[in-house]
Amino acid sequence: RNGTMYSSYTASSFVRKMDLALLHDVNLEGALTWAFEFENQPYFAGFRSLATNGINKPVFNVFRMFSMMQGERLKVTSDYEVPLDEIIEESVRGNPDVSALASKKGDKLFIMAWHYHDDDTIGPAADIHLELSGLDIEKGVAGIKRYLIDKTHSNSYTLWMQMGSPQNPDPEQIKELRKKSLLEEIIYNRAEDIRQNSLLLKDRLERQAVVLYVIETKKLK
Repeated sequence: RNGTMYSSYTASSFVRKMDLALLHDVNLEGALTWAFEFENQPYFAGFRSLATNGINKPVFNVFRMFSMMQGERLKVTSDYEVPLDEIIEESVRGNPDVSALASKKGDKLFIMAWHYHDDDTIGPAADIHLELSGLDIEKGVAGIKRYLIDKTHSNSYTLWMQMGSPQNPDPEQIKELRKKSLLEEIIYNRAEDIRQNSLLLKDRLERQAVVLYVIETKKLK
């Protein structure tokens, strides 16, 4: 609950709530995270919470990602996602769940992808090949912002561990932890061309990580 397992689990499970609502024709107006507030407890005590002594955990940044997504939900298919009925019956015990949530508003696309498994153990990263089609732009360029939650990004818990797990952090350590608890934008170093209304985006996502792409499509003059 302190690290990235909680954040990737939240991304995967909240999107499945939307899928269940669609499957059963339910008018889902909102969803609740079953988290609480624990006062006067040790730092990163492992409770089901979004923050510890005023420092946000990685899971908090998933909700920041959700809040950035706008517009109408788009259809997503993934050749490495765990099917909904299998998750209901067996959870995510075999292959990892690698999938995404996408939406579109105007010329902006929002895509949140995750790499989740029930076992918080070391495993290989997922090579992401994100194919976008039907962009309504025959030829153009994509401006891409990329936000990442993994072991070293948007992760106050890893930094706290590197500090030696202090239970009485000094003011400078608290300042560093609060900065690391924010959602980090990680520069995507390649310009991507849109051709024939399509775009291919390649990335690598480590186990228990979550990434949000904000893609703005622009026509070439």
